[in-house]
Amino acid sequence: MHHFIYRKNELYCEDVPIRVIAENVGTPFYLYSHATLKRHFLIFDEAFEGLKRLICFSAKANTNLAVLKLFESLGGGLDIVSGGELYRGLKAGFSPDRIVYSGVGKRVDEIDYALDTGILMFNIESLEELELIDKRAGLLKRRAPVAIRINPDVDPKTHPYISTGLEKSKFGINTETAIEGYKVANKLENIDIVGIDCHIGSQITEAKPFEEALESLKNLINELKQLGIEIQYLDMGGGLGITYDDESPPHPREYAKAIVKSLEGTHLYLILEPGRVIVGNAGILVTRVLFRKSGKNKEFVIADAGMNDLMRPTLYNAFHAIKPVVTTEDPPIMADVVGPICETGDFLAVERKISDVKQGDLLAVMSAGAYGFTMSSNYCSRPRVAEVMVKDDRFYVVKDRQNYEDLVAGESIPPFLED
Repeated sequence: MHHFIYRKNELYCEDVPIRVIAENVGTPFYLYSHATLKRHFLIFDEAFEGLKRLICFSAKANTNLAVLKLFESLGGGLDIVSGGELYRGLKAGFSPDRIVYSGVGKRVDEIDYALDTGILMFNIESLEELELIDKRAGLLKRRAPVAIRINPDVDPKTHPYISTGLEKSKFGINTETAIEGYKVANKLENIDIVGIDCHIGSQITEAKPFEEALESLKNLINELKQLGIEIQYLDMGGGLGITYDDESPPHPREYAKAIVKSLEGTHLYLILEPGRVIVGNAGILVTRVLFRKSGKNKEFVIADAGMNDLMRPTLYNAFHAIKPVVTTEDPPIMADVVGPICETGDFLAVERKISDVKQGDLLAVMSAGAYGFTMSSNYCSRPRVAEVMVKDDRFYVVKDRQNYEDLVAGESIPPFLED
């Protein structure tokens, strides 16, 4: 459930007409519903009632400070994959001991930043990374709490670009060599083994892959115990999908049921890293129709939002429902909804049945709260769009739209090119 609903013929976000926001802020812009964000987080958290747990929101899905602050205020933690996300998390008020650092390519400066900060743990992706973190911890006179990310070779049945748990994936260490990895970690002077980690992919729409991964991890935890290595944190990652079109992902309660039952009676502290399932349907991208164009075999709706604003349709051929902000009784049309970027791949929808919109009309690109603004760019020197949050009957600009001066900030022309 989300709070983007029609009242009569007009789309609202909570109690605010989206048309009014567009008149004040301009287009395009991302729009988030505070009530939906809060509801989704609490439903996910409460699904795991009975277990010691920490819900670490996956920052890469949406790094807006207002969004992060909301989850921090609800008692959440943060899953990060870069020094920049760590900085954002700290700015949003997250306690370092509620931050988990994932990611396959951590730089030395990022490792040092996390060690100095005192995060909960590093999710280790390779033995070379483990050795580097041990070395940096020694130089900084810190202890490095770690979990090793296990690649259980489980097929999450999702898009190959966001499938991370198969043997051929770049992520984690396979189960056959994991024991050796923990043995190495146990001998390193500045490493504290605190957990085990697994993340099998994103936009997963059935519970079975999670159950298979958990069974593999439990077996591994038992083997480690026999070696005298006690695991405190079990990080099951994220990946639960949402409905974009006709998908039927499990409800968080169904997803949690198998995990709660399997971990009953254990001492393990569960860490979960949901992203899309919390923010995906809590946000939309609002865009305005610039032109209508009739080709020989196609009808085009040209909008002011493009692939630089929302990359998912171009990158994954992902489906996002497109709704009119103000409905009419005109029959729908079949059209490509495209942006202003000079790329054939610049589209929001292809051969889609949509409302018969005209120049100046507003469109809502639904389910855009996850991997929307975070994946946007300045391609074609287009300023990044504004972000807005609605709470009840008021809206707040939580990220200013860039201007042209922002586009060249930090750039300079060297003296040899000056007249």
